[in-house]
Parts: sequence; C-alpha cells; structure tokens
Amino acid sequence: QVQLVESGGGLVQAGGSLRLSCAASRNIFSINVMGWYRQAPGKQREWVATITSGGSTNYADSVKGRFTISRDNAKNTVYLQMNSLKPDDTAVYSCNAQITLREYWGQGTQVTVSS
Repeated sequence: QVQLVESGGGLVQAGGSLRLSCAASRNIFSINVMGWYRQAPGKQREWVATITSGGSTNYADSVKGRFTISRDNAKNTVYLQMNSLKPDDTAVYSCNAQITLREYWGQGTQVTVSS
C-alpha cells in the first residue's frame, strides 16, 4: 500500500509555470509506474504523464513539450513541471501509483490557468 499527497497547485496566468509534487508514504524505488492524471469540470479524467521505475517517461500529446515528469527516489516524490500553461490545462491533477495489480490515488490538487 501507499498513500499519495499532491501539492503545488494554484492559480496562474496563461504562459506561466507550476510544479506539482506527489509525496508518497513509502519508498517509491520499486513502484512500477507512477503518473499524473487530470480531470476538468464536466469532463472525464485523462492521463497526463507517467514514469516507470526505470525512469522511462511518456506524455499525452496535449502536454508533450510543455510538461516534464520526474521522480526523486530519495525523497519518495514524483514531480510534474508544467510550463507554457494554457487555460485548457485547468483541472484537478491527481497522482497515481501502480503496484502489481492495484492502483492508488492521491486526493488531487487544483490547477487553474487564467487567460
């Protein structure tokens, strides 16, 4: 099991940057996949980015080139650096961990991008 706590959300103008953090309650070195998802009002949750235990990353086309996912195993934390933010990026961003056949979620952090 693992508990995940996100932080770093807030209000930012279009073109600005934010860095989200996802702090885990246990060592993340062996967690197969960790990632970020987002859900905008009235829309379904969508995948944003993932990073494997080996450090491989993948991104949704909508954020590729603007967002960067990383992990610091020493701090048990996964980050999402978001640059060149757009109003369409407004959503609740949630951290996800995949451990064997189970998924774990944080409570989410709100990101609002004003035009």
